[in-house]
Amino acid sequence: MSRLLKLVHTVRYLKVKQVAYRIYYRVRKPKALSTAIPELRNVLTGWSAPSYMAAATCDGKTFTFLGHSHLFHGDWNSSDLPKLWLYNLHYFDDLNSIDADERFELCQALVDDWIEANPFMNGNGWEPYCLSLRVVNWVKWLSRLTPEQIKPEWIDSLAIQVDALDQQVEYHILANHLFANAKALVFAGAFFGGKTGDYWLQKGAKLLDQEVSEQFLNDGGHFELSPMYHSILLWDLGDLINLQQSVELPVLGQRIAEWTERFTIGMKWFQSMVHPDQDLSFFNDATLGIAPTLSNLKVYADHLGIEVPKLEIAPSIRGNLLQDTGYGIIDWPQSHRLIADIAKVGPDYQPGHAHADTLSCELSLFGQRVLVNSGISQYGEDAERHRQRSTAKHNTIEVDGENSSEVWAGFRVARRAKPFNVDLIQDEMSASLKASHDGYRRLGGNVIHHRHWFADPNSLTITDKLIGRFSRAVAYWHLHPDIKLKQTDDSKFEVTLTKGEVIQLEFTGADVEACESVWHPGFGLSVPNTKLVLRLSEQQLATKISWSLD
Repeated sequence: MSRLLKLVHTVRYLKVKQVAYRIYYRVRKPKALSTAIPELRNVLTGWSAPSYMAAATCDGKTFTFLGHSHLFHGDWNSSDLPKLWLYNLHYFDDLNSIDADERFELCQALVDDWIEANPFMNGNGWEPYCLSLRVVNWVKWLSRLTPEQIKPEWIDSLAIQVDALDQQVEYHILANHLFANAKALVFAGAFFGGKTGDYWLQKGAKLLDQEVSEQFLNDGGHFELSPMYHSILLWDLGDLINLQQSVELPVLGQRIAEWTERFTIGMKWFQSMVHPDQDLSFFNDATLGIAPTLSNLKVYADHLGIEVPKLEIAPSIRGNLLQDTGYGIIDWPQSHRLIADIAKVGPDYQPGHAHADTLSCELSLFGQRVLVNSGISQYGEDAERHRQRSTAKHNTIEVDGENSSEVWAGFRVARRAKPFNVDLIQDEMSASLKASHDGYRRLGGNVIHHRHWFADPNSLTITDKLIGRFSRAVAYWHLHPDIKLKQTDDSKFEVTLTKGEVIQLEFTGADVEACESVWHPGFGLSVPNTKLVLRLSEQQLATKISWSLD
């Protein structure tokens, strides 16, 4: 019954289109390409772009994806390997990884092997998201080869794959998957010509018209509210801009201005959401080593001739409220940065990458991460995936052992926390950020969580207040594994950063315990760290973090 109720509360947010296409695709399966292989347009040659991906293999035998290495025996659909690992194998990112052109024979062998081992619609590689990423990778790779190097069977296979994608466009999933589908159709349409190539190009471009404006919000952020996926989608936009600069097709030229504007504003958003170490923050599905870094994206922007706006170091405390995506940032001149989640879980109809992290925050001091959300090390539907999405793995408050939003089944969310009463007030000497959420009202005690961040030159005070009836409430502060923690009193701790700076932590309104935990800075990675568990003794908790200005 519990699962049924979660399903009801999940499905009610879906678009009718999603439900209809899910049913349609169960009934109608893709058919093999019935027309002749389309001719080449011969305008996309010599693809040139920076790469942020290291090769997954050096010899064609051992591949490393998601932190795990496996000896490849030619089984592209092994039942002994995780599905996500196999997806990465089918993406063919190796064709465009760093120094890929120095491994032509290896790349050629992998393409040949894939064609032989993956007959039409047989295996993971024919799923639409895999098709989308592989189509783009093959198009980029083939465009760098000479006509003499290209085998006819490669072109034939590519056309069949694009046609299979066209028959499975992910209208049932939408969001970043649909964006990837559209990008692949555009790349295929720029590579192939004739009636079929024109159809793919036009269809992809029209899909992008809708998805670019819907998925990139006015403050620049991607609407799934994950810094990691924002970075991936920004790179996709860069690829589309690069494609137009390479082929100069009118259908793309009509869109280049909007794509460039979205890319530029998106870069500004991303600069606000990284830590002083210039790497991304861990909100929703986000971890290191998967997406391009800010530095990677700046290199691409330079390659495209796009000037990225610089965020100057403020002479005093500065607050910034990203209204559309729902993140609050407070910066200090000493390379301190607070990033606070005051956002909804994501787009109503696709919150698959959302965590129960409403009102959580991350903090860097003196350029070093101090408070960290716990990140992700895997996908799937098991207990570990559920744990990593839970409220307890984030820097916020859990009430009566429940999550603030009902995350379940790996990529589902039923009832969701909704933020409200968001407010930012600042002057030259302080910044005050406030927000509330109603995620615990469903528990029967009508609980509302209010959080207030107050920053002055040498401290940050975080005040939590719970209004309503509850049995127990627990706050969590997860500390970066590189820092040292020392308890100096029942409610006081001393934190020493890697460069020797000392931070004071003081708590009022809770019993505090330091516990072992794990941080997940990458797929396949679990690094021991410490978390502070605060069991509230009253309805209000104050956390004061202070440091010296010297």
